[in-house]
Amino acid sequence: MIVCALLPRFELAVTTGGREALAEGPVALAPPPGREPRIGEVSGAAEAFGLHPGMLLGEALARCPELALVAPDPIRVAQAWEAILRSLEGIGAAVEAERAGVAYFDGQLLIGLHGSEGRVIAATRRALRHPARLGVGPTRFCALAAASRARPRRPVVVSGGPTAAREHLAPHPVALLRFRDGVAEVVEPLERLGVSTLGRLAQLSRDAVVDRFGQPGLLAHCLARGEDDPLRPRQAGETLVESLELPESASGPQLQRALSALIDRLLARPERGGRTLRGAVMAAALAAGGTWRERVTFREALSDPERIRVALLPRIDLLPAPADVLWLEAAGFGPPAGDQRALLEEGRARRRARLREAVRQARTSAGPDAALRVVSVDPGSRVPERRAILAPFEA
Repeated sequence: MIVCALLPRFELAVTTGGREALAEGPVALAPPPGREPRIGEVSGAAEAFGLHPGMLLGEALARCPELALVAPDPIRVAQAWEAILRSLEGIGAAVEAERAGVAYFDGQLLIGLHGSEGRVIAATRRALRHPARLGVGPTRFCALAAASRARPRRPVVVSGGPTAAREHLAPHPVALLRFRDGVAEVVEPLERLGVSTLGRLAQLSRDAVVDRFGQPGLLAHCLARGEDDPLRPRQAGETLVESLELPESASGPQLQRALSALIDRLLARPERGGRTLRGAVMAAALAAGGTWRERVTFREALSDPERIRVALLPRIDLLPAPADVLWLEAAGFGPPAGDQRALLEEGRARRRARLREAVRQARTSAGPDAALRVVSVDPGSRVPERRAILAPFEA
């Protein structure tokens, strides 16, 4: 029993300040600065013109010249979505959230806590505190499809296994795949080829779909057939954030120095308890309006400020405009002993000592010329003997 909570146009509603603004006309989220010019979420009036998230900006304006573009505000969206996820976790749900506006959890685990399936749905609706559509199904994607057809106060429940999921998914449009990461890119090609529903996609040969679309096609085909991965609930943890208000709109070296100061302040927080960081989230309030947010995952858990700077400084150069406020948040913690460089240095010192002892013993038994090294002297000389000489090897 997978429950899906779908909040349609969540990012657009939060960015515009409420759903009332969506009724004024066609509205869409502008493309993020520095990335491919594709629009974000669109209002119902914009959908009437054939617009959809991920459409190229030029095509969207050609179809709807009066389209109003709103600068994205990822910081406000992340804060609002985090509040909703914490509210769902407050009723005992272990939540998985791939993107803002769509959340999944296993409702079967909450029946013993709330008493029945109906009470679980009622508790979920109270926790959301936003107009939401609820769907229940045997898999995540089936629950999402059920939520897309649900009414605001009437959830859709699909009972059974993969067969029931496939039958329920069959009449849904392939555009539903845009809600899943990793398969949104196959929607437009499928529609051009005449594959308009998930049922038609499930009838195609899996080999043919994989040959045409690769791994995304394989995942899309599995989803259309009612197959899906198990839930991956997030680990609810503590939040560690540092912010710095810049006296003047900063960019370039000034912004890099501000980021370095935030790194030092974040590592100095006593709440960190000596733990390493698995990643970080950089965010900024732009002087020209709007916000910017970038998540960076480290290859290994780090606590060295210099190595963290090396990982974050290239990303801060992606900031599209001067910033008034800069934030840095710890994205997951690792063990205190995550940085093993001290052990590596100790191992290198031990190997150098053994090598020096081996050289000493070789010279004792075979003379001073037992261990030599080649030193390049004149690589361009015509005489081979002048190109390099032998010198005593020093470990």
